[in-house]
Amino acid sequence: MKIQAINGFKDILPDTIDRWQYIEQRARDIFARFGLQEIRVPILEKTELFVRSIGEATDVVEKEMYSFPDKGITMRPEATASIMRAFIEHGLHVQQPVQRLYTIGPMFRHERPQKGRLRQFHQLDAEIIGATEPLVDAELIAMGQMLLDELGLHTSLEINSLGCPVCRPPFKALLVAFLKQHHTDLCDDCRRRTHTNPLRVLDCKQATCRAVVQSAPSLLDMLCRDCDDHFQRVGQALHHFDLDFQINRFMVRGLDYYTRTTFEFLTTALGAQAAVGAGGRYDGLIEQLGGPALSGIGFAMGLERLALLMEQQSTQKYTASFMDIFLIALGDNALNACSRLAHLLRKNGVKTAIDYAGRSLKAQLKQANRINARYSLILGEDEWLQHEAILRNMHTQEQQPFALTDTPEEWCSRLADIIGPAPQ
Repeated sequence: MKIQAINGFKDILPDTIDRWQYIEQRARDIFARFGLQEIRVPILEKTELFVRSIGEATDVVEKEMYSFPDKGITMRPEATASIMRAFIEHGLHVQQPVQRLYTIGPMFRHERPQKGRLRQFHQLDAEIIGATEPLVDAELIAMGQMLLDELGLHTSLEINSLGCPVCRPPFKALLVAFLKQHHTDLCDDCRRRTHTNPLRVLDCKQATCRAVVQSAPSLLDMLCRDCDDHFQRVGQALHHFDLDFQINRFMVRGLDYYTRTTFEFLTTALGAQAAVGAGGRYDGLIEQLGGPALSGIGFAMGLERLALLMEQQSTQKYTASFMDIFLIALGDNALNACSRLAHLLRKNGVKTAIDYAGRSLKAQLKQANRINARYSLILGEDEWLQHEAILRNMHTQEQQPFALTDTPEEWCSRLADIIGPAPQ
């Protein structure tokens, strides 16, 4: 019996990896423009980290984490908590008061696999730690929008405010009273959430629950003066950056650490899973985890969903994988010469392929096309005796003679000059 991948865990094959690499390259480039530095955090963390940061009553902690109870460790379901742990452990705030960090890697949640959502999934995660200004919120959101735009993706932006420890408790009390009045109209999950995590009811996808919350009280109407001022200034800054957005009073985040600004980048192209990226401010999280009283804001984007969207709607031209040259050797003398030339070309930074199996010219030209070789150098026994190979441009089909009267090192130098830099 064949052994297959576990349900919800997916191989990323060579014929699709180009799109993934392009997304990561564009993200790294844009993050660098905004002064973010990369951090790499472990996949395994102490379970307590996620319980304390994400929230014990959240779906992630209650139902979705891959944990090893006997060891007290968990495979990370998201990156923010891990980055905050590293930030505190290594005292990064001492080195630089405001830290701008990003990470790219796999996350793990035990939930029903569906389009664009797997049990092992990959995220881009960006964080700005130690800054409280509304302009920072808008700048981070603008960075996320810039990435989506440069990937050629069409999304919409929604924002909301979740208030702070001053204004959220009285709102939660009002919301719970409202939900209890409509208890029989709620789904089973939302009846439970009414007592454990009432804000999550506002984000339920069940039609009956969505109908109920249409008349629910809005946190935006109960924001304290500081939170209301912060939210208004975020909106003004987004307008200043020419970003279109909608205010969605029902938007909440599934993790407890969010405060004030929250936002989502949405698409209609992936069915019910509309969010391709989301984030928000978490002003109390670092202190809650034992660190200094510093603010933070961040977002995450799912690479699986970005790759799906690019496949469906992007007209962006990204560089597919290619080889600079494919060396076609026909005969023993030709193979000996080409094997040395391949080694020299690779040492000089030229992406070079060669077939050692001695297949026919037609078969090797097909292989050169399959791997998207820009050029091929054809060397048979007759060409070897005449000290002249054939250099073929695989895209234009033009051919020219290539002299072999000097040394392999000189062949390498002349080929590199002819081939030139790789296309961008």
